[in-house]
Amino acid sequence: MSLDNKPVYSGGCQCGAVRFHVEGALGEASICHCRMCQKASGNFYAALVSVRDAKLVWTRGEPKRFKSSSHGFRGFCEACGTPLTFEAPEGTALAIGAFDDPSVIAPSIQWGIEAKLPYADGIPALLGAETITDEETSSYLADLVSYQHPDHDTDQWPPKERK
Repeated sequence: MSLDNKPVYSGGCQCGAVRFHVEGALGEASICHCRMCQKASGNFYAALVSVRDAKLVWTRGEPKRFKSSSHGFRGFCEACGTPLTFEAPEGTALAIGAFDDPSVIAPSIQWGIEAKLPYADGIPALLGAETITDEETSSYLADLVSYQHPDHDTDQWPPKERK
């Protein structure tokens, strides 16, 4: 919370070249299954939250924008490709996964269900396991060094020295 009791959120791209702060209440969080959102996110759907009534500030860098339609732009990190925004005349929405703590932003509606992939509703029923329990990946992960930006603001990124 800020000094005037407004919620404050932060986030950014995977590599840390683009970071943002949002001050104020977030709008509706949603999932969009339309084909344009599938392609823009490279995923089954796009998870977005409106920041229309809040103050959005780019604190490091700014997204590169692609005009995805006659009414909208998609913002992404030019360095790592992380999808960050959907911008339309009605306002800007940010990718929920780009927030430092996406767990606090729960979608409340689904859009574009005419393009929902036929297996999307069955995903929660799939067997699940923690990454480290997979024998094939656990040895791979033993010496893995992540260059991903941490889920908090940093004064400098990337660090001066990487091993």
